[in-house]
Amino acid sequence: MVASDSTPAPWATAALVLSDGSVFWGYGLGVKGCTVGEICFNTAMTGYQEILTDPSYAGQIITFTFPHIGNVGANAEDIESTVPAARGLVLRADVTQPSNFRASQHLDRWLSAGNLMGIAGIDTRRLTRLIRDEGFQSAAITHGAIDLDEARASIAAFPGLEGMDLAKDVTCRQTYTWDQTLWRLGKGYGERGEARHKVVAVDYGIKHNILRHLAERGCDVTVVPASASTDDILRHEPDGIFLSNGPGDPAATGVYAVPVIQDLIETGKPVFGICLGHQMLALALGAKTVKMFNGHRGANHPIKNLETGAVEITSQNHGFVVDKESLPDGVACTHVSLFDGTLAGLKMTDKPVFSVQYHPEASPGPQDSRYLFDRFVDAMETAS
Repeated sequence: MVASDSTPAPWATAALVLSDGSVFWGYGLGVKGCTVGEICFNTAMTGYQEILTDPSYAGQIITFTFPHIGNVGANAEDIESTVPAARGLVLRADVTQPSNFRASQHLDRWLSAGNLMGIAGIDTRRLTRLIRDEGFQSAAITHGAIDLDEARASIAAFPGLEGMDLAKDVTCRQTYTWDQTLWRLGKGYGERGEARHKVVAVDYGIKHNILRHLAERGCDVTVVPASASTDDILRHEPDGIFLSNGPGDPAATGVYAVPVIQDLIETGKPVFGICLGHQMLALALGAKTVKMFNGHRGANHPIKNLETGAVEITSQNHGFVVDKESLPDGVACTHVSLFDGTLAGLKMTDKPVFSVQYHPEASPGPQDSRYLFDRFVDAMETAS
């Protein structure tokens, strides 16, 4: 059954309420109560665990356009952070029993263990069209004792992601090291051998698979909190600095992050940024960022590499973008989205500093852009 009006559905155990007044009735998943966030949609056909544990989704409720979410169950390996960051999820079909040799539990139980709430039985095509045509808006899921008044009050109190600094909420609280490498079938995750380069990764909401790619390439990785000062970073004597992905408005982090990034650029050391790190690098270079109408989220987004002419299919998750027209002299656009022409990569023309808007770590998603990690390592090789 699918319903999308304010008339209570007797069979429903949950409701999705939007800030425009729409009410979608469905079946509740995970914990009971009420959760609120900015609603978005993701077009990936796989990787729902990775998506739900991506810290970049903090403050958001994710609508999955693929109809069979949860059917392969959940496991302890396919996660990108210790604690799920998303506010909730919206599904078309109810979750069936797991059918995968790697599954260790039902998605519903995994959601409850991670304190996540969801709703199934929703007309996700209609909802996706609404988001696509009307742009971002706030939403709430109420599950269990359905309380539409509480949901509407939560929406009214939610400030929205524009102007919101969420990196400070999802960053690590203390410095740590990382040596786990990429997962392989039948072997699981590996462990880094002898290190060739020291990398400091600034955690604005970093995904584990980014760290695995760095370790896979022989990097001795030290992860520092988003609030780390220039001295905090440089005392580790890094050969290169990585600026991570993360959630929220990049402009809201300008007080503490942008000045540090400017200092790091001046050292001449290689700097590589992804997603939020890309956006904050752009701000540090003098460019501007803007909120998108409804963002890019999925594992099937085409990107053109302007330097090679190659088209890469990429994994993306962002609601803000760097204004291509605001790039200053000495900064070049290297990649663009073939969906809407927005800037998807940049580099400094006189320093080993570059970044991309999308996710080359492919978790989930294709592996077309993994060469960017090799480029970062090559830059450290050249600089040493």
